[in-house]
Amino acid sequence: MKNMYRIIGRTGTYLFLILLTVIMIYPLLWMLGSAFKDNQEIFTSLSIFPENFHVTAFVEGWKGNGKISYTTYFINTFLMVIPTVAATVLSSITVAFGFARFRFPLKGALFALMIATLLLPEQILLVPRYLLFQKLNWVDSYKVFIIPALFATYPFFIYMMIQFIRGIPRELDESARIDGCGAFQIFARIIFPLSKPAMFSVIIFQFVWRWNDFFNPLIYINDVKKYPLSLALRSALDISATVHWDQLMAMSVLSMLPPVVLYICAQKYFVEGIATTGLKG
Repeated sequence: MKNMYRIIGRTGTYLFLILLTVIMIYPLLWMLGSAFKDNQEIFTSLSIFPENFHVTAFVEGWKGNGKISYTTYFINTFLMVIPTVAATVLSSITVAFGFARFRFPLKGALFALMIATLLLPEQILLVPRYLLFQKLNWVDSYKVFIIPALFATYPFFIYMMIQFIRGIPRELDESARIDGCGAFQIFARIIFPLSKPAMFSVIIFQFVWRWNDFFNPLIYINDVKKYPLSLALRSALDISATVHWDQLMAMSVLSMLPPVVLYICAQKYFVEGIATTGLKG
């Protein structure tokens, strides 16, 4: 009897998980199928699979709106995202190394202040940040994303790196000091190479967040020629009364590819980094 209840319980759990999975991935499958339909079939057929398979939406959609193609939008997005990710990784691991390996005055207070910034809603900083960037003449440029990242403005990533570096045995540092290595050499030859899993976690998180970011580019980027993909896709709804949904779905599918490819390539390091730092979902 107990085995029967156990089987029924497991069956119910699996059915619920399957249903939840279908609900979660259905919009993605619908978007993928709609990219290969014509504009009329998207709203006249309930099937995910297209009746007439074609790639016209990809060809026409890539031409973009007006005189700006999606080649420009993809380049803009990479120009915004890649330097921001690189700056975030370098600044975060540098600050984390200082917190994890050194003693200095007010270390505890500064660490608590850094953690406290995680509790600040983004909306509180929006107006003062915009006014600051405006006075620096950074508005309508990618400087608003790249330069702040150079100064370790992402406490979540710093905390991740601190937790990882604390797990690296200090005996390695002591052995390096015996061999005559200074703090910079310890960082460059020991901490940096061994922190690869945590750095890949930061890279994936930051890449996906910045790649999908819509709100911040909407606030700071005004020139259409500098639009990233998130704004370009949204602007397709404002150009004319007739929306080519097939082209919009096709470009949305293409815009997903870089983050997906990055995650697949770095999945091993990402899982290892998350498991080591203890930041499991």
